[in-house]
Amino acid sequence: MSIDYSRIRTLTGRQIAIALIKDGFELKRQRGSHRRYVHPDGRRVTLAFHHRGDTFPMRTLKSIIGEKAKWTQDDLDRLGLLA
Repeated sequence: MSIDYSRIRTLTGRQIAIALIKDGFELKRQRGSHRRYVHPDGRRVTLAFHHRGDTFPMRTLKSIIGEKAKWTQDDLDRLGLLA
């Protein structure tokens, strides 16, 4: 199932961080504004944001959600990220 990215256009760094923790990721390290989250199955996501309310460009969201966290549409719905 393809992800409808138009429904998640305004996700903030804080919302993504909370969803990552909800999904089992742990904050392993932080260096400056870069936070590295690691999942027990080996997935790694690095979030770089200066303010918790900052939103990400669509290309960055696609990378975080689809390539790094490997979430599906069902995962996004379960984690409460869909509007």
